[in-house]
Amino acid sequence: MSATSGITVSPELAATFSDALTSQSVRFLKVSIHNESLVADQSVAPSGSLSDDLDKLGDILEDDIPAYVLVRLDSPPTEWMAISYVPDGAKVRDKMLYASTRNNLTKALGSAPFTDQMFATSKADITADAYARHCASLVAPKPMTPREREMEEIKMAETRSAAYDGSRARKSHVGGKIGFQWSEESEQAVSELERGCEGKLVVLSIDPTNETLVVSLQVNTSADEIGSSLPTSDPAYAFYAWPQSKRREIVFIYSCPSGSPIKLRMLYSSGMLLVYHNAKNLLAPTLATLVTRKVETSDPKEVSELFLKSVVGPELGNDDNASGSATPVHDDQKGFARPKGPARRR
Repeated sequence: MSATSGITVSPELAATFSDALTSQSVRFLKVSIHNESLVADQSVAPSGSLSDDLDKLGDILEDDIPAYVLVRLDSPPTEWMAISYVPDGAKVRDKMLYASTRNNLTKALGSAPFTDQMFATSKADITADAYARHCASLVAPKPMTPREREMEEIKMAETRSAAYDGSRARKSHVGGKIGFQWSEESEQAVSELERGCEGKLVVLSIDPTNETLVVSLQVNTSADEIGSSLPTSDPAYAFYAWPQSKRREIVFIYSCPSGSPIKLRMLYSSGMLLVYHNAKNLLAPTLATLVTRKVETSDPKEVSELFLKSVVGPELGNDDNASGSATPVHDDQKGFARPKGPARRR
């Protein structure tokens, strides 16, 4: 932060600006530094619109002498813009003096009326065209590095994925109001996992153009072949119908390869739980069981029957126990005996 110069506003300037605020008969008020004080050099009445008057502003300025110009705006006329004019040809001492006094001027006159400010090093910087470019820059998106732009896109994707989707014309019974929209093909593919006696894999991906879940693969396969069927460069959601002897267990797999784009990793990660719960609602009317434990991997090739059993094995249906042939508990099996306390003294 640069140091202030200590130069203050003169009483005459304060009175002149106060009158200008109430009279609305001043377009430009030129302010200069004289004898260690800020004074009003010249007052110019409006002759047309702000754009018309800005093209005449150069007439009251000099090529190599700095100055401040207080400018009344058109809409609303109660607001002002402060222009700091410090030409390249000015003396170094004057440049430093005007730069260190700029904040003193607006603070002493009251910051409320000043809603905008411009900095000029030549008369060409304060024309109507220059002011139009200045206004356009105020509403333009701020420049960002590629990394900042990517993180901003991720944030927007996360917000959209969790937002209420009340404006969609089509509503799905699997919870389409929240999270990603399911295509009819993806709903049908997951619903039909209850059918058949073979292992079946359904892989869903997100269409980034409309954030809709679509089917990227649907195939009958064994558990050992799942790893070779999952995408290796992009994330994916997969549902594997694992046939047991008396029922079909549906295993949810979230595959997110470590080399996939960070934007996609964040997008898929933010919607994983919603996709799982929507699939659970979709499968609720069927005889299939969606396993509670979810399988997550950063290396799709590691997914095999042994890998699935290590994650969800304890939750898979035990057909022997389900048929009622559980291991009996014998009467002679005794629990832990609590030790007797010390004898009471007489």
